[in-house]
Amino acid sequence: MSVAVVTGAAGGIGAGLAREAVRRGMKVVLADRDAAMLDQVAAPLGERALAVATDVTDPAAVESLADAAWDRFGSVDLLFNNAGVLVTGTTWEIPKASWEKAWAVNVEGVLNCLRTFVPRMLAAGTPSRIVNTASVGGFLPSPMMSPYSATKFAVVALTESLHGELQAMDAPIAVSLLAPGPVKSGIFRETPPESARGFHSTMTGMLEENGLTGDEFAPLVLDAVARGEYWIIPQPMTFDDGFAARNAQITARQTPQFQLLRDE
Repeated sequence: MSVAVVTGAAGGIGAGLAREAVRRGMKVVLADRDAAMLDQVAAPLGERALAVATDVTDPAAVESLADAAWDRFGSVDLLFNNAGVLVTGTTWEIPKASWEKAWAVNVEGVLNCLRTFVPRMLAAGTPSRIVNTASVGGFLPSPMMSPYSATKFAVVALTESLHGELQAMDAPIAVSLLAPGPVKSGIFRETPPESARGFHSTMTGMLEENGLTGDEFAPLVLDAVARGEYWIIPQPMTFDDGFAARNAQITARQTPQFQLLRDE
């Protein structure tokens, strides 16, 4: 892989991926709607990096991102659809606007990038890979952040469908599903409503205590890309037991239980 595009690159996982890609000799196009933070991440990376302020919910902005990538570097063979947002609160009190924003960024943002980049990558006809960022939360739903859980479940399904479509075409584009566990980022930056303050505090505490930094996390992802893995789950200790328990729970038709809320 020689040219990567990373959305959500102004911090957290995206910034870590961009830095690690450059460290491995790639050229990188960093995209994020936060232009100031994006420039701060890109500047130390030198001529191998290009920062393009991009709102992934805007199809025209994503087209401009692709144009900038091809104009500057001539190709794209690794696309990280990584931009994401999270809001906490009970399902019924989270405002409609927040639900719509979660869907627009977490799902439609991925779709906008696929609609723009896949045709160009197919036309290039060279080996490439698309990595869609879901979450451990895309397999293990959580109370108090249902828009995030619902949209990340959607990304899991979308990514498997995309993989099947490209496979059926014998396309040279491979696909990966990235499911991070706790990674330190600004995703919990929004002030929670009263009903979610305890949950929000618990989650941010867990991130601070157990989360990897973006720079610690990124090499695990790029190593998995190099191995050609579809399922990229860099923190299996946060996934495997919960996933097995959830599958067993569904098979036994048991009512879901949420230990985190019971312990608060």
